[in-house]
Amino acid sequence: MTDLSAQKRMAADVLDVGKNRVWLNPERQGDIAEAITRADVRDLVDEGAIRAEEPKGNSRGRARERQEKRAYGHRKGQGSRKGTAGGRENEKQKWVSAIRAQREKLRELRDDGTISRSTYRELYDRASGGEFDSVADIERTIGSEN
Repeated sequence: MTDLSAQKRMAADVLDVGKNRVWLNPERQGDIAEAITRADVRDLVDEGAIRAEEPKGNSRGRARERQEKRAYGHRKGQGSRKGTAGGRENEKQKWVSAIRAQREKLRELRDDGTISRSTYRELYDRASGGEFDSVADIERTIGSEN
């Protein structure tokens, strides 16, 4: 078998790819062996005897599979976690959703007459100050104060 390493090196340079991506037509080995200048190699590239292979990419198949599982809430167990609880769930977002639920409950109680407007305002301000952990906490407070 002919040593075509020089031609392969020149072809890699001409095609601007690495040596491993250069494809030499096995049926045209004789012609390729005779190519001793870059111009000869360029001609063989034009004829199709030498070409650059497509780069190999990383398959995203497994990544897509993982994403699908995570969309269902899988693969989120203790062993998959790296950050703290606060790093995985935004503290501010947690506060916003909790305070919205508490304020909605207070409005509901005020509107159906369970609590007076003044009690509503007092509990609203206490909720804004972070005194209550949850809607259930507000209900316990109302139950114990009445």
